[in-house]
Amino acid sequence: MNSRYEVVIGLEVHVQLTTKTKIFCGCSTGFGQSPNSQTCPVCLGLPGALPVLNRQVVDDAIKAGLATNCQIAPDSIFARKNYFYPDLPKGYQISQFELPICEHGWLDIETEGSGKKRLGITRIHMEEDAGKLLHNEDNSSSVDLNRACTPLLEVVSEPDMRSSEEAIAYLKQLHQIVVYLGICDGNLEEGSFRCDANVSIRPWGQKELGTRSELKNLNSFRYIKQAIEYEVERQIDVIDAGEKVVQETRLFDPDAGVSRSMRGKEEAHDYRYFPDPDLLPLQVSADWVEQVRSSLPELSAAKLQRYQDEMGLPVYDAGVISADRQLAEYFEALVEQYNQPKICSNWVMGEVLGALKEKNLTIDQCPVSPELLAGILQRIDDNTISGKIAKTVFEEIWQNGKTADQVIEEKGLKQVTDTGEIEAIVAAVIAANPGQVAEYRAGKEKLMGFFVGQVMQASKGKANPGMANALLKKKLTEM
Repeated sequence: MNSRYEVVIGLEVHVQLTTKTKIFCGCSTGFGQSPNSQTCPVCLGLPGALPVLNRQVVDDAIKAGLATNCQIAPDSIFARKNYFYPDLPKGYQISQFELPICEHGWLDIETEGSGKKRLGITRIHMEEDAGKLLHNEDNSSSVDLNRACTPLLEVVSEPDMRSSEEAIAYLKQLHQIVVYLGICDGNLEEGSFRCDANVSIRPWGQKELGTRSELKNLNSFRYIKQAIEYEVERQIDVIDAGEKVVQETRLFDPDAGVSRSMRGKEEAHDYRYFPDPDLLPLQVSADWVEQVRSSLPELSAAKLQRYQDEMGLPVYDAGVISADRQLAEYFEALVEQYNQPKICSNWVMGEVLGALKEKNLTIDQCPVSPELLAGILQRIDDNTISGKIAKTVFEEIWQNGKTADQVIEEKGLKQVTDTGEIEAIVAAVIAANPGQVAEYRAGKEKLMGFFVGQVMQASKGKANPGMANALLKKKLTEM
């Protein structure tokens, strides 16, 4: 925290929706196709081509609004945002301005620096994306309009954030929500979730906001944090030098760790907004809102609380599992098969996530289904295998997709629970280690771990550890 200046941050987040077709036409939204292969007269802005609103985009906007505690407007209007740029073929962008579909929402965050805090959301509105400029090695530029008309939600926060830490906490929570809802894939590298940050500073105690700079198209949490922190220091240096901060748009260079001026920052009137004459005002009934509300999944915050309250999970386990919707679904399917949540969470966070990380896979690519994993846990319960052998069974199932029972039978992994057989192994271990036996009987009880290890090694991990421990104590005490 700077002793003289207070930081003020507001964020504008562009969320690219996962609809199969664009917002005002039937062209595909698929990523990575050859340039200009997913276009039509509407995308290209040809004269006489009329937009038709994609209903799914409205449903997704309502979902986002409900999940962020917004009011859903019964009436909203599409507007034309007028500006010239080569990637904008119509010469305007269809957006919303005075009457957006969602307003007056909020998200609660928690950071080490400021604790729990509620951050306001001014509005969420629907709009179309522009195309993309491609800069060639011969200093020429080309335009790819595949992305033109792709549906976006713009989520505009109140200027309530006072540090880069708070900004990142807000962004991560918003990112988690839209991915949980299934309305955005959350891919920052492909631009599916990107952020513009408005940053200003003001003397402590001053109510009037300072002149802001807009940091444009930031697409990683690390770069957003770096860009905000650099911009704060830059503005402090400007003011301390007796100069004035200029309202402008700046681009952050992550390699150099600096931002550079791009252009003067426009005000709303510069865009000459007016209602789009080709699109009727949008009317959203209360029944429509309730229909969408009924389709909402349980969100991460609710899962986090339920896992603690109803399943008895520690807050750490509940946080890890609830953070990813597909991981949570895997965990819940496992608990349905094997109703011991803590043991399930141990295996999911240990073996499952460890193997996925090693193989660079996601949970939906996991070859060990919840049903197969439950089979392993059930065989531990009935003493067919030990916990150690269970990890070997898990690895085998990962490789070949067989059931726990098939692996145990084929590999001869069934746990030895015959008292006579374990007694014979215990007797052999004691006979082979007279020195350690003498030390144990002299009071060095930590050697019990050594003896148990020797029994497990001699039995190739098949001896029941509890029985081995009990028999060892009995034999060593009797001597």
